[in-house]
Amino acid sequence: MRMLLTTLLVAWPAIIAAADDFVSAARAKHGAAGERAARFLTEHMPARDRSTLSSDFLQENLDLAFQARTEFPWAKSVPEEIFLNDVLPYAVFDETREAWRADFLAKARPIVKDAKSASEAAQALNREFFKIVKVHYHLGRKRPNQSPAESIALGRATCTGLSILLVDACRAVGIPARAVGTPMWVGGQGNHTWVEIWDRAWHFTGADEYDRNGLNRGWFVADAARAKSGDPRHGIYATSWRRKGLAFPLVWAPASREVAAEEVTARYVGTSPTTGTTRVGVRLFDGKDGERIVADLRVIGTDGSILGKGKTRAGRADLNDMPRFKLPPGTRGWLRFRYSGQVRELPFETPDLEDTSIDADWLRLAPVPCAVATVEKWLAAPVTDRQAADLPGDLNAIDAARITGLLAADRIATLARERADEIENRSLSLNGKTLRWLERSFGALPADGRSLWISMHGGGNAPSEINDQQWRNQIQLYEPAEGIYLAPRAPTDTWNLWHEAHIDPMFQQLIDTHVALRGVNPDKIYLLGYSAGGDGVWQLAPRMADRFAAAAMMAGHPNEASLLGLRNLPFAIFMGAEDRAYDRNKIAVTRSAELATLAKQDPGAYRHLSRIYPGCGHWMNLKDAEALPWMAQFKRDAWPKKIVWLQDDITHDRFYWLKIPDKQAAKAGHKIVAQIDGQTIRLDGDVPPGLELRLSDSLLDLDQTLIVQVNGKERLSTKAVRSVEAIRQSLEERLDPRAAATALLVVP
Repeated sequence: MRMLLTTLLVAWPAIIAAADDFVSAARAKHGAAGERAARFLTEHMPARDRSTLSSDFLQENLDLAFQARTEFPWAKSVPEEIFLNDVLPYAVFDETREAWRADFLAKARPIVKDAKSASEAAQALNREFFKIVKVHYHLGRKRPNQSPAESIALGRATCTGLSILLVDACRAVGIPARAVGTPMWVGGQGNHTWVEIWDRAWHFTGADEYDRNGLNRGWFVADAARAKSGDPRHGIYATSWRRKGLAFPLVWAPASREVAAEEVTARYVGTSPTTGTTRVGVRLFDGKDGERIVADLRVIGTDGSILGKGKTRAGRADLNDMPRFKLPPGTRGWLRFRYSGQVRELPFETPDLEDTSIDADWLRLAPVPCAVATVEKWLAAPVTDRQAADLPGDLNAIDAARITGLLAADRIATLARERADEIENRSLSLNGKTLRWLERSFGALPADGRSLWISMHGGGNAPSEINDQQWRNQIQLYEPAEGIYLAPRAPTDTWNLWHEAHIDPMFQQLIDTHVALRGVNPDKIYLLGYSAGGDGVWQLAPRMADRFAAAAMMAGHPNEASLLGLRNLPFAIFMGAEDRAYDRNKIAVTRSAELATLAKQDPGAYRHLSRIYPGCGHWMNLKDAEALPWMAQFKRDAWPKKIVWLQDDITHDRFYWLKIPDKQAAKAGHKIVAQIDGQTIRLDGDVPPGLELRLSDSLLDLDQTLIVQVNGKERLSTKAVRSVEAIRQSLEERLDPRAAATALLVVP
């Protein structure tokens, strides 16, 4: 320790003398400005430079800086404090000290000769200088903080080395320049360094990332906008020669305080990113340890929609420079790459994170499945050229689910074109009847789609103006927490407003239109009605139970309607205890008891709620509004393992996963109980010949043998084949992707 201290005490006078000689020489050559510059440089230089750099080195650097200040027009107007801090310094970070100015001035002068401003000159240097010195981005560099000569010798540098080169080239021609960077992006995808130049204000650019559209552009803009001021890990810092106490966070030397800094986070931070989204970055490599590849990229959703387009980066692009896409967490789909004439893809699912990245290995990617490619080609053809015979069969489960999404998206697009007028006019027509509606929207759009509340008005057997009044009253009755609350106007003014044969297909059209144009989720459709509208709920809910998530009857009369079809549909009864007309109150009590008995006999089925309000007559003073939160807790079960299908006097040819191909074979009063037990399908009751089973992997394993029994006797033992035609038929009948069959099986 004594020897080291003695050495320092002997050396220190020599260091001071060298600094004094440098200041004196600068004053003699450049006057007071030269003296100020020399003092600034030496007062703020790192301690190690004081003992290693000669006065000749410092003088040459200062002389060339002053030469640039007089030679280039943009340099003459630079304020002295900026000139001293961002033109004069001989280093950017803690790189090896070199006399680079003379060489860089000679190389840069021809590049900037036609520039009219510092910005134009910096752009020209970013475009041409790296070509001249033959240095570009490469992870094979020796260290991040390479000096100019070290980077040029290798021909390789990463963002820090490239930034040092561009800063020095700018300073050589009198452009104030500094390096800027962050130790770690928010999201954890590494650090980055870039360059700022001064032209009446600070502007940024990526080093060796020329953008012909000008400065203040770069792949890192979105990342920088999310930086955190005051956070040493996620802030943004600019290098500075002047020392004010803040040090640049060097990722290669975390403990070092050698490089002074200024925090500039506030200039980059924009508005907060949209909540509920994940930024997904994508890189493509040629093998596990291979180089990056430039390829066209599409992000494809499960419905075939294009969620984003881009191009992967390679070569000179920074490792963190990659196409990025904002997607909701939980988004599933495929990353499809086109490279060297081939198309391959990778499935993905977006995590619930702010940022993530996906590295794809070209050699491990799978080609687009043949069936999927065939359907995509089929859908791309004009509708008139599409032939069902061209669609593939014998699908696997994954391809079947994917093709369902493709065909559903096409069907949505078709109905969106055909039925735009229905939404605009709030009116639809079918078989000579017209259904109009009023609607209100509530709550924000959920990630899984809107709810749809169909609320039927009372009246009936009255003049149109009376029924119109009931209709306008219905739209004001209830307010769900979320969804489209819709009050249709009955097409007729008869006593049985809502249980005539034209209502069922009109409601299906109403549902399909809202799925296609309003983003309604078919699993979140709810039915309710008051008085005559309640009559309609009694009738429609059992026979259309496979369309709804829940139903609520308010002050209605069931007439002859059965409850059996409600097995898988949560159902609520609301009635005033004093509502004596037509014995509605007594019947409500009786039907409530029947539902309780059915639920007891069939555990897990016939979920229900019953409210008989004491003291209330036909008007329940909106106590029945408790129905809506009760209903909203349910989503439809599109594939129940057991169904009870009782035909009403208005018959249907399809109920859940059963279909009667011959509509005439559907007879009022016929009943089928269908149940799945493992791989066995049991059908009991009035099972017509040719009954079609519309099956899905949501119901049972279609890759295994199925057994079908009818009234206790085995009719089939076979495998069901998934086919595109089964999916297409289902979606043509109803725009209901969740309930679309992927295989059809006919019972002999």
